[in-house]
Amino acid sequence: MTSRLSDKTAIITGAGSGIGKAISRVLAEENMHLILAGRTRARLEATAAEVQRLAASVQVVPTDITIEAGVVSLFTIARESSRSLDLVVNNAGTFEGGPIEGIELETWQHVLAVNLTGPFLCTREAMRIMKPQRGGRIINVGSISAQMPRMHSLPYTTTKHGLVGLTKAAALEGREFGISVSCIHPGNVLTERRAASDAASDQEPMMTCAELAETIRTMAALPAHVNMLEAIVLPVRQTYLGRG
Repeated sequence: MTSRLSDKTAIITGAGSGIGKAISRVLAEENMHLILAGRTRARLEATAAEVQRLAASVQVVPTDITIEAGVVSLFTIARESSRSLDLVVNNAGTFEGGPIEGIELETWQHVLAVNLTGPFLCTREAMRIMKPQRGGRIINVGSISAQMPRMHSLPYTTTKHGLVGLTKAAALEGREFGISVSCIHPGNVLTERRAASDAASDQEPMMTCAELAETIRTMAALPAHVNMLEAIVLPVRQTYLGRG
């Protein structure tokens, strides 16, 4: 049976490691044309080497999503190299925190730039392509911190709340053009960073990047007239309700 995603084009940000690499792998299995974006070319090329035998095609585009010109260039490349842009996964993100009285303005601005300004820029450029073609799907990778904050996570939690607002406003604007915008909220995911950490918070129940990516595959492959607006995915034993 042919996948609904076969021969379609997707941009994945933060594709060089962790969740982004896992997303790239499952979308490659659907025979998609992949455009892998991230700051580090070597990591992107490593992802490309892993998935290229599965994907319809793979293109590496080093991009810092906090820089407007770079994001515009990324989507220009996508427009010029494909007949359509069918899927954008805004996955790139960062976590920095600590007690609020110790958070520097530079830290706040950096987290805001990566976690919120970057997805805004990518969503704007996606809309500029998807509205004229009257269709497409955007999936934002949020966090359960958008509903239940973890202690000492103020910059991160604030941006993930903002990402929910961005998702809903963009979904409202896109619907008359056949564009769906959604947000997936992961719980604890065993990324490379967390695997290397011995912090107490990282000894909690975990799911793998591949397990999370399966939900994104499902969201991406929904019929064009169906949108999973929000999804929460977390390990069964993870503390969630009432945490803090």
